[in-house]
Amino acid sequence: MVATAIAERGHAVCEAGTGTGKTLAYLVPAVLAGRRTLVSTATKTLQDQLYQQDLPLVLEALGSALTPALLKGRANYLCLHRLAQAEGEPTLWPEDRVLLAQVTGWARATTIGDRAELSAVPEEAALWPLVTSTVDNCLGQSCPQFEPCFVVKARRAAAAADIVVVNHHLLFADMALREEGFGELLPTAQVVIVDEAHQLPELAAQAFGHTVSSRQVRELGRDSDRAALSEAPDMPALRETARALEAALIWTQHELGRYQGRIDRDTLLHDQPARDSFEKIRAALVLLESALEVAAERGVELMRCFERCVLLRARLGAFEAEDDDHVHWVEVSHRGFVVHSTPLVVADQFHARLEQSAAAWVFCSATLAVDGDFSHFRRELGVHHAQAVAWPSPFDFAQQALLYLPPMTATPNSSEYLSAVADVALKVINLSRGRTFLLCTSYRALNHYAGPLRAALNYPVLVQGEAPRATLLAEFKRLGNAVLIGTATFWEGVDVRGDALSCVIIDKLPFATPDDPVLRARVKRLEAAGQNAFTAYQIPVAAISLKQGAGRLIRDVQDRGVLVLCDPRLRSRGYGKTFLRALPPAPVTTDLAAVEAFFKIDAEIDGRAG
Repeated sequence: MVATAIAERGHAVCEAGTGTGKTLAYLVPAVLAGRRTLVSTATKTLQDQLYQQDLPLVLEALGSALTPALLKGRANYLCLHRLAQAEGEPTLWPEDRVLLAQVTGWARATTIGDRAELSAVPEEAALWPLVTSTVDNCLGQSCPQFEPCFVVKARRAAAAADIVVVNHHLLFADMALREEGFGELLPTAQVVIVDEAHQLPELAAQAFGHTVSSRQVRELGRDSDRAALSEAPDMPALRETARALEAALIWTQHELGRYQGRIDRDTLLHDQPARDSFEKIRAALVLLESALEVAAERGVELMRCFERCVLLRARLGAFEAEDDDHVHWVEVSHRGFVVHSTPLVVADQFHARLEQSAAAWVFCSATLAVDGDFSHFRRELGVHHAQAVAWPSPFDFAQQALLYLPPMTATPNSSEYLSAVADVALKVINLSRGRTFLLCTSYRALNHYAGPLRAALNYPVLVQGEAPRATLLAEFKRLGNAVLIGTATFWEGVDVRGDALSCVIIDKLPFATPDDPVLRARVKRLEAAGQNAFTAYQIPVAAISLKQGAGRLIRDVQDRGVLVLCDPRLRSRGYGKTFLRALPPAPVTTDLAAVEAFFKIDAEIDGRAG
């Protein structure tokens, strides 16, 4: 099917269960076709696996001379210009100075500048934004380090390669910019293969929308201050105006500290202190824009700051404007805030870009259909004429897995529900001898489960947020008998094979929070069009998420395990059958004794293997 789509420059939608061999299924025909190919996947980890393992294997096996390249977003590459600025920054914290010394040493030796090479500096280190660039602060061809720039080198290598491996964020960055003339990847691609394609509807909404983050505002103020000092030292008022922007930002973050999570625009704009704080930022941007316009001719950094200021002010203005096609909302966390303007429908924009590219497009994932129906995926992305086929996993779920639906008297919206789930988890984890993922639908649930399980279990309990995701996964695999409690980030893109993971417990059906501003706006739009939003949108999205979470359990032909779904709505509500049919065809039980018997056989198999 992939080969046919490539030959005919058509569109194909392929769902294939875990273990089918999706990667080989799309790489082999792509290599044999010999056309310029773009392969996009969900994460940098999967990118590295494709580029370092899967693609070399296929090229060698087929004796192909095609040249591969790996291209990541610019924030993954060291920026030599910003590194030099950081080395002269007097306000760095001592711990950042230590990390900076490691980056400086690595900079002298690296040939590609990919920060993944330097594992000694944590991925979440506050230093990285100071020594990498963004679309906002990159100076482009005006940069004094343009020729040795690692981003430029990576893009040149990608431009010359036959097969380029990217991630979805980079693909959409290129797709969103193409109409403005800056697209670099899609115009020359003859084949575009999108792995983990179930993420595309959400990512398309992000890419075709606009954001303004507190980090962008803060960096604009600081970069303007620094640029004024070096390029316009005789304009002290400019530096004062730049610092006033940061002061306005601090005030806004203080006011927004009363909120957490996703907040719709109208809620904030009806909160007078919050509204006033946004007005302070807007006014500060207006003043800074005027000052930068006068100073822009002094130097390239001031000119770039002026352009950034104009863009941020325009986007912040769009946030307050009335627009039936977008939902405006703010995401607030302890780190800051992000203002979003998100399109409610992306199908027309996405379909238009598919047609413009004139390439063959292949969409692959283990989770694209709902109850064997691809309508949701087709509708969300406008790929109505693509051929769509599903292939089941080759694993023997009847022998390898068991689905346990525990009897639950508490309902998901009751105050007793989290405690009831914790009780079920405690019993099952003791039977599974640790070796469990407890996947939660909220941070509130995660925090509720962590304490009681740690107090009652004799197994190590790892909790999302207490260490970086990669560190938690590595520790989980190393320990071999641990319990990992996580939210959305662990529902997909996690591959733990073997005995270390023998049980996955899911606390609730992963419906989006009812008060989520994006969900509410989409539901309102669908209902205004006469559709049942719950059936047409909420169930398909949740079913695909559940399939992803359940897919963490059986990853290889030797794996065995129990999937525990605590939500009683699977049996009490009519739509529960849709979710059950989305799961692997494993035997189903409501009896804890059957779980005990399964793990007893599991232990006997382990004993014989030992």
